[in-house]
This record gives sequence, C-alpha cells and structure tokens, in this order.
Amino acid sequence: MRRSIATVSLSGTLEEKLRAASRAGFDGVEIFENDLIGSALAPRDVRELAESLGLTIDLYQPFRDFEGVDEARLERNLRRAEAKFALMVELGVDVMLVCSSVAADSVGDDALAAAQLRRLAETAAPYGVRIAYEALAWGRWVDDYRHAWRLVREADHPGLGVCLDSFHILSRGHDPSAIRDIPGERIFFLQLADAPLMPMDVLHWSRHHRCFPGQGAFDLTAFTGHVLAAGYGGPLSLEVFNDVFRASDPRRTAADALRSLAVLEDETARARDREERARDGDRVETRVEPAGDGDRVEPRAVRPAPVALTRLPAPTRARGYAFVEIAAPEHSVHGVRAALASLGFRHTRDHRSKPVQLWCGGDARVLLNATDPQLGHTWSGDAAVTALGVDVADAEAAMRRAERLLAPPLPRRRDPAEADLRAVAAPDGTSVFFCAQDPAERQDWRSDFTVPADGDGGTAGTALAGIDHVGLFQPFDHFDEASLFYRFVLGLEPDDGVELAAPDGMVRSRAMSRGGAGPRIALNASLLGRGPYEDVRGGPQHVAFGCEDVFAVARAMRDHGAEPLRIPDNYYADLACRTDLQPLTVERMREYGVLYDRIGEGEFWHFYTPMLDGRLFLEVVQRTGGYAGYGSANSPFRMAAQRAEASR
Repeated sequence: MRRSIATVSLSGTLEEKLRAASRAGFDGVEIFENDLIGSALAPRDVRELAESLGLTIDLYQPFRDFEGVDEARLERNLRRAEAKFALMVELGVDVMLVCSSVAADSVGDDALAAAQLRRLAETAAPYGVRIAYEALAWGRWVDDYRHAWRLVREADHPGLGVCLDSFHILSRGHDPSAIRDIPGERIFFLQLADAPLMPMDVLHWSRHHRCFPGQGAFDLTAFTGHVLAAGYGGPLSLEVFNDVFRASDPRRTAADALRSLAVLEDETARARDREERARDGDRVETRVEPAGDGDRVEPRAVRPAPVALTRLPAPTRARGYAFVEIAAPEHSVHGVRAALASLGFRHTRDHRSKPVQLWCGGDARVLLNATDPQLGHTWSGDAAVTALGVDVADAEAAMRRAERLLAPPLPRRRDPAEADLRAVAAPDGTSVFFCAQDPAERQDWRSDFTVPADGDGGTAGTALAGIDHVGLFQPFDHFDEASLFYRFVLGLEPDDGVELAAPDGMVRSRAMSRGGAGPRIALNASLLGRGPYEDVRGGPQHVAFGCEDVFAVARAMRDHGAEPLRIPDNYYADLACRTDLQPLTVERMREYGVLYDRIGEGEFWHFYTPMLDGRLFLEVVQRTGGYAGYGSANSPFRMAAQRAEASR
C-alpha cells in the first residue's frame, strides 16, 4: 500500500516537511491548509516541488463548518469551496477533507445536511475533486463515523465518500467493526493516529497528544484490518497532532513515522493471515448426492483479493542481556573499575585488538571501554552506557528486521578472525548488538576476549544474578521514538509509564520488557529539560544487577571500602510507619542504604552506588514474590539523594 503523512505531523516550513517526507520514503502527503497559506511557494510551485521529490499530494484539508446552515450561508460556503477547488487543481490533488460542523449556529437536520453535502459534491465534480466527509469526535451534530456514513449514503453522489480517522473513532470508544459494512469504494481516505489513554477533553487530547501507531494504546491493527476488509485501497496516511513532533527535527520524525507504518502493515497482514486461517478452518465443504454426471461440491464464496501489505522479517525476540558496555574516559575509569570491583566483579579478560576489558560478576557481564570512542554515540566525555548486547537466537534475522525498520547499521573495525557482530544505533545513539552464541557463524562475542587479565576485582561470595535492567536517559523529543524502536526492533513491550518528581522538575519514565522479563530497559526523559536532566549528554544512566541477597552484596561492597548512596533518615522513619517491616530490618536497611517497594505479594529491595562520573551510577536489586516493577516509588528519593551528594 502507498504511505502518506499529513504535513501537520512535522515541524518546519512546508518545503522542509515535503523534503523530510520524501527522504524518509513516503509516497505522498496530505497538505494541511495552514502550511500552504504560510508558504512562500505558489500552489503550482508546491506541486512541482512534490513531484520532483517523488511525492503525490493525496489530500487537501481541512474544510470546516459546511453543512447544517441556512441558504444564504450555504451559498457563501459554496463560493468558499469553489475557490479551494480551483486551488486544488493547481496543487494537483483531487480529494478534499470536509469535517463535520462544530458551528454553534448550525442545525442538526440530517436531511438538510445530506442535501447540502450533495450540493458540495456536485460543485466539486467539474473540478475533478471528490469530497471525503469526516465525523469529528467533537462534532456538534455528527461525531460518529456511522452517522457520517448515513449522511453520505443518503446524499447518494459518486463524488462524496467518507474519511475514516482512527483517533475520532477510537477516542470515543466507537466499535470500528461496522466499518466493514461501508463499501470500500466509498471510503475515500484513511487517517491513522495512535494516542495514550488520557482522561481529558477529547479536543485537547486530539490537538496535543496524538502519536504514531505503536506509541499509544489504540488497537490500530484491528482498526486497519476492518478498513482493508471493507475494500479500501487508498493510502495509509498519518495525521498526528503532537506538540513534541511539531518542535522536533522533521527528518527524524518522518523516519519514525514511516517505521511505525511499516510495523502496522506487517502486524495487520499477520492478523489477516490468522483470520483467513481461522475462516478456512471453520468452512466445511458440503458434498451432495450424484446428479447424473458424478459428485459435485458446493462452490466456496469468492472473496476479493486482499490488498498487498508490506511484510517484515518475523520478530526475533531478545532473550536477555549478553553484556552492557560502559565507556569511561581516563579521569573516571578508575572509579568505574572500583565500583564494579566493590560489587564483586572481576576483570577476567581483555579484547584481542581493542582497549576493552571484560568484567564478570556472577551471570553479569560488563565491557569497560577505557579509551575507544563508541561508534554512533554522542559521547559527553563522562562515563556512560554506550552499548547493549542482547541475546537473540538469530542475529542475522534480527539485523534484517532492524534495517527494514530504518535502524542505521553500525560499521565496525574488526580483524578477520574476530566475531562478525551485527549492530544498529538506537535513537539516542546507543549501540545495540545482536549476540548469538554460534561459533560456527563467528558471532560469539566472547571469543574476541582472549587476553588473560590480572583478575583484579571483588571477592567471591557476592555473585550477581545477571543484568536486571538498564536505565537510559533520552532527549524529551526522542522519547516516543526510542520506545517504538525498542518495542519493534527488540520485541519489548512498554508499561503505562510514570511521571516522577525530581528536584529539577518532572521526569517521565517508561519501562520496556519482554512480558516482565529481560532484557528490561527503563527510558527516562525530563519534561522541561532542566538541571542535570537537560539532555542525553547530561541525563543520568544506570545499570541494575540482580541478586538473591541484597544485604550480602551491600555488606561485601562496604567490606571492599565503598559506600552506597546515602539515603536520608527521614526515608526510613516514613518506611517504618507505612509498612509492617520489622524495626531491625529497617535499621539494617538504613545502615546499607537499601530501599524497599511492595506490590501485592511482590517485594523489591535495592540500593545504589554514588554517581561515578556525574551521570552514571550502578544499582543492585532483589526481586521476590513475582515483583515486576522498578521501585519507581523510590525514584524521587534517589534523585534527591543524588542531588544532595552533588552539592556536597
């Protein structure tokens, strides 16, 4: 199917938006009227620019408050429309979006509205323009797509059809299955937008909080499936009103938008395949008695051939962390080594050709890159998480899917004898390596660490249970992009997210996991971009290691000469009065800086190291009773403690 995007979804001038859409790989655009009015280009010049970029102009929108008016107002509206039709001829676009009226002086008369919409279609016909009528979720009289279809059907003009917008339908909770009852040729246009579930006025929700498919809570796979089952064959088009997108780099936004459509097409195709198999399995061929010339079989119903959809390589689910790489400059590498050693890690081997050390602690693996700049990452010069190694069954398949989803592949310098690892760049520049333990394919990363090390590090007895999760700070305008990337490239699912009160402002946090299991990633972003949370170079990052006895690890850390992050006494006084923890347990927690959270029967015990270099810290966690969270209730106290530590 052809893919289109509304210019209102992108930032910049109309010319910049067209170039961004073309560069991302879109086939066409919807021209939002305000973008054209604000452009210095004449409509004919816009058409020529779009054609030179390989773009079609698929829709002109919006035309507002047309129907349900008196005769004098109708004549004025028709004159206004004719001027737009002439403009559309210059633009080279033949479909105009007409929104259901919100005018206070309009009337709710269906017969009148249908007759006036027919007049509009008749007026548009000589210009070669068709009218796509859309039910706004806040329309004064028409706010349901089924009502809009009734008016279009009653008007009975071939140049009048409906525009279906997923936000207007799903935000009101309308059942989209009735879309299948609309003839496909009468669905003139499809607009797609996702959105998080938010208890607010639907108009404000629509204008500020839409997002791309896969970034919100709507079931767009089922919605799109209904539209295609009706026989729609036009473009899949994104119309997303979002304050962040309209202030972000349009090239990145357009690429993220196309990635979301590719996944939506793939998921819709897979859902359609399942529906077809289920329908074929339920169908029973009925044999009848011979009728003179042998047995015959009742013919099956003939269905129209389905519209071809983009198919992606099947997801290769990440199973856990193979390693996390930390890059540390000369001034901080000693502190990182000391922190790892205090948690029981040992420096076991070195890379055969690069200045990278392998540190092992139980089942956890950390690569410490002391001097080699990481590929593709914007490095601030502070110690930072720069690469994630994820364990997958098929690294080649994971790489093929990532590249189809526009994840930039990372070139690597390697000796021919070294493992041929596959890696892509995440939106914030973090390298993501697909690690398969297959020596025959030269993809086992561990085979590159052949140089024995001195073994410096912690003592035995504090074994860790692997990497529990990684916290990555994101620029605010990349937050949803990162969520989409990790969801569809690594097969992780996002939680509902939380907003945390930090000393320097609100921090938005969303955890990604595979059904609550690893590899877990916590994405964080500052809502205002203030203080230490200003951007990806200044926002804190951390690596959390799992264990079976958080107090044993904390005690070993102290025996090694290191202290945990200092948590105020007020925290433990509050903990004692709001939980049933024993006083001795609370006192023990105070001694080792251990924090606590409980959800149902699940418990979470965790402590932090101090900041290692202005932005990186480590965490140790113990989960019991099926606890699947991240101790977010304690995050404001952790951030306050880090702020106090920085002041000291």
